[in-house]
Amino acid sequence: MEVEETEIAGVKIVTPKVFRDARGYFTETYNAARYKAAGIGADFVQDNESMSQKGVLRGLHWQAAPHTQAKLVRVIRGAVWDVAVDIRAGSPTFGRFAAVTLSAENGRQFYVPRGFAHGFLVLEDDTLFSYKCDNLYEPSSERGMRYDDPAIGIPWPDIGRAPILSEKDTRHPGLDAIEPWSMPGA
Repeated sequence: MEVEETEIAGVKIVTPKVFRDARGYFTETYNAARYKAAGIGADFVQDNESMSQKGVLRGLHWQAAPHTQAKLVRVIRGAVWDVAVDIRAGSPTFGRFAAVTLSAENGRQFYVPRGFAHGFLVLEDDTLFSYKCDNLYEPSSERGMRYDDPAIGIPWPDIGRAPILSEKDTRHPGLDAIEPWSMPGA
């Protein structure tokens, strides 16, 4: 597998090896030892999946302590533009983002460590998005931030119309109104 560091420490793009032939393909989507050697040592305990239509924007979300989560995300069918925003208190890259296009075709994965808000814009109908989490989901710890906050300036791809948001995602505050993420015990 190939691991690419992004401009934000800890956020990584992973491209597993794909073996193709006339029958189709085979790829190893996760191997704890290999990922640990590549700097992704999260102990994943929950897998999630969502299916969305083109134009759906999910995010920006994270879990507050003590239920913070690191995520390893990928697309099984379709394509998304995936974003991680640094919300770590005192981080030199606080408020900056890293982004990547994930698709079934390119097979890339995006590692989003704890301390980041995460979201994605769906680029194709019937996109199947999968992610591993290193902590169980806890509804009372769910947090969110505006996807279009000008203080962050995420250049979401133009899909020819306004994104489709959940009611909850339309009410999130901007970066200036969130409680930055702090390492538990810090």
